[in-house]
Amino acid sequence: MVNQIKSAAETKMKKTIDSLKADLGKVRTGKAQTSMLDTVKVNYYGSMTPLNQVAAVSCPDPKSFLIAPWEVSTLKEIESAIVKSDLGMSPINDGKVIRLKVPELTEQRRKELVKHIGKLVEDARIAIRMIRRDANEDVKKVEKEKKIGEDDSKKGQTDIQKLTDAYVQSVDKIAQDKEKELMTI
Repeated sequence: MVNQIKSAAETKMKKTIDSLKADLGKVRTGKAQTSMLDTVKVNYYGSMTPLNQVAAVSCPDPKSFLIAPWEVSTLKEIESAIVKSDLGMSPINDGKVIRLKVPELTEQRRKELVKHIGKLVEDARIAIRMIRRDANEDVKKVEKEKKIGEDDSKKGQTDIQKLTDAYVQSVDKIAQDKEKELMTI
């Protein structure tokens, strides 16, 4: 019973880590990453479609993107979607592909992004702690229903705390790596 609760909590904590990684992947560092363009939606035959579904997106070098649409007729739509997005990059359309240059980050902008990363990381920590709280409540509920003994309940709560500590440590490591990447010029 306790193992099921612990397993469910661990699954939720893994999802929290995955979500944090996805959110941090969208934070623009000075280096081009295709995940930075995940939020761009293109009007493709009347429906808003993610950019990576209407074009091949690549990074030929660390400071630029190359967007090659599957259909040349969508170039204008892709270009206008990039302009409307909050990326802060100007598309260069050569008639076949679109190039984007990643602007250099100022020191001020880097500090703002570090604060933003801190907020995302703190949200992940809070989510993990909430998962711990819910799991501990489930263990206490099972104990109250006399399905497990007090010793098993204490051991279960201790195991859940160890799991929580490991995942919080993992969040801190991910945050440290992202901040280091952001502050590297």
